[in-house]
Amino acid sequence: MQEVDLAALEVALAAGAPVIDVREADEYARGHVPGVRLIPLGELVARIDEVPAAPTVYVICAMGGRSAHGASLLGAAGINAVNVAGGTDAWIGSGRSVESGA
Repeated sequence: MQEVDLAALEVALAAGAPVIDVREADEYARGHVPGVRLIPLGELVARIDEVPAAPTVYVICAMGGRSAHGASLLGAAGINAVNVAGGTDAWIGSGRSVESGA
């Protein structure tokens, strides 16, 4: 499975790449990367049709564990998905902008 850092994620976001946040709704509401879409890991397989068609889909969670699993699930479904190393915690810790709410 491929993994990218926050700088690569920032470039991908600026280019309009889709990013899926696989955390739970309450975690997402407390703070998330602007423009990412919430599909909790436990719902990812059932909601796979909601994953945008794109050359690459980025998957993020709090620190990288759940998103690695999510990227593997998407990969098994034939979607080119990459894990975001460090996750939302690292994004917030770096001082980058954050949105809150659902």
